[in-house]
Amino acid sequence: MKSSRLVSILLLLQTRGRMTAAQLAEELEVSVRTVYRDVEALGAAGVPLYGDAGHAGGYRLLDGYRTRLTGLTADEAEALFLAGVPGPAAQLGLGPVLAAAQLKVRAALPSELRVHADRISGRFHLDAPGWYTDAGADEVPYLSAVADAVWNNRILYVVYRRWREPTDVERRLEPYGLVLKAGRWYVVAGPGPRTFRVDQILELTPSDEVFTRPDDFDLAAHWTAYQRGFHERLYKDRAEAVVRLAPGVTLARAVRRDEPAGVDGWTVATVPIESVEHAHADFLRLGADVEVLQPPELRERIARTVTELAALYGNSPVRGGN
Repeated sequence: MKSSRLVSILLLLQTRGRMTAAQLAEELEVSVRTVYRDVEALGAAGVPLYGDAGHAGGYRLLDGYRTRLTGLTADEAEALFLAGVPGPAAQLGLGPVLAAAQLKVRAALPSELRVHADRISGRFHLDAPGWYTDAGADEVPYLSAVADAVWNNRILYVVYRRWREPTDVERRLEPYGLVLKAGRWYVVAGPGPRTFRVDQILELTPSDEVFTRPDDFDLAAHWTAYQRGFHERLYKDRAEAVVRLAPGVTLARAVRRDEPAGVDGWTVATVPIESVEHAHADFLRLGADVEVLQPPELRERIARTVTELAALYGNSPVRGGN
């Protein structure tokens, strides 16, 4: 839509400074000719926009010119207020900053869009941490220091606790970015880069040393690739379990066999497992919706647990009852 494209040009020039017609066309996914027409339309509307010819030329706004956010659509205004996650912002020390920013944006919005923004923030609340997380487990004492180092490209020296021996190790980190995943904070840091859980940092020493963040590093793309590699490493060379699943029950990374479901609707799947110990706990959570067929030691382990539970609940009085 032309009106939204004109606002996009204004915001791009306002945030990035000088841009050529070719750069604007690539950013907006339109032709250079369309950019020329849009720039003419902005000029006719009184926007102080200038174009310079030559190798270092391009379009720019008059110094000091700032556009208000009247170009926001209702959907964009709603998305803006849905994007603010107060819990993680507070953990980063940005709670007051986020609140102030939203207040300023709300004040700049036209009245009809302000209603949309208030409506979405009053009906949707994003709570990033998972249900089964202790309040104490969410404490990340060095998160603010890590965030400050990420923002200012400063090197950190930490004592980090990992799962294998030796557990406590010293590391020099070049923090590229922070990721919040299922209620846990991770820092992606060079060299490598590698990923570290922030709550496993036991000691942290900030420094005035500055590192150069790679120009081609994309945090979102790296995290997607990291998660894919994590699952591949998790199940590589691991054992498998053959299970029967009740109708409608699915398992992550389950590989179904080439056989139709039985008359009762149950299906058979082959599932990679990390160990009998882990699989035992995972399958017990599904209760009677899964039956382990193989390996024998896993089936026997679950059967023994079920027998013990039946004896506990079936033959014993309720402790503390009347």
